Amino acid sequence: MRFSVIVPVYQHWLLVPKLLACLERQEFPQDRFETLLVDNGSSDVIVPKDMPPRTHILHCPKPGSYAARNHGVREAKGAFLAFTDADCMPSPQWLRALADAAEQGTAGETLLAGSVEIVPVSQRPGPCEIYDIVKGIPQSRYVGRGYAATANLAVSRAVFDELNGFDESRFSGGDADFCRRAGSKGHPILYVPEARVDHPARASWAEITTKARRVKGGQVMAGAPARKRQWMLATLLPPVRGAWHFLRADRHSLKYRFIAIGVLLRIWLVEVHELCRLLFGGAPERR
Repeated sequence: MRFSVIVPVYQHWLLVPKLLACLERQEFPQDRFETLLVDNGSSDVIVPKDMPPRTHILHCPKPGSYAARNHGVREAKGAFLAFTDADCMPSPQWLRALADAAEQGTAGETLLAGSVEIVPVSQRPGPCEIYDIVKGIPQSRYVGRGYAATANLAVSRAVFDELNGFDESRFSGGDADFCRRAGSKGHPILYVPEARVDHPARASWAEITTKARRVKGGQVMAGAPARKRQWMLATLLPPVRGAWHFLRADRHSLKYRFIAIGVLLRIWLVEVHELCRLLFGGAPERR
């Protein structure tokens, strides 16, 4: 089994050396995977020193991480594609666990979703970092709903080509769209918790609101009209469901959960403002 690891990079080149170091520590033969770093219009491309063998830098002029991922796939040589992000840190077992899952039965027809662990970036996290830690990226819950985040997603090249790749018109939500199209064609998702990647928590208000705005743009600017109307209506309602999920996140202290709910309510106001901005012709956030 040969893998192509595909990583879109936008303004995160300073984080790439840490990603490459994690890939060098894989418990999987180094000569059985390549790494494709796809720059997506960064203002400054900082090429890492002493890049590992079989690591290539590509340039995708079309904005959007999904366009960058498609660009990487077009240059990929692996029979299996593994997607992650520039700010992720794959565990040493990551590719080995994906390969083991891919070799089981008809798993070549199945999408593979590994776990994503949000890790603190400071010894005393502030409210925004606490929010991101409590919110997390609950990949197992996503898989139960029929999709997975591209921070940790693998698929055979044959299935990817059958689906014509990601929707390049999207700046957010392209992973859910891709997975659901796969499901409609008989390609389910298998959750592989052993294939873990770590993701640093977003620690600033700017970071978490930028992501919230990007996600909101993906929800209300792409997809079927009926689905977009549903998202618009949901945006105007208080985030009761999100608050309930936070309250039930008993792996975290009650203090952390209430802090996260407080930040969630502030973000809701940002999302309502973003919805209004988009409806009046504003451009969606792409970062």
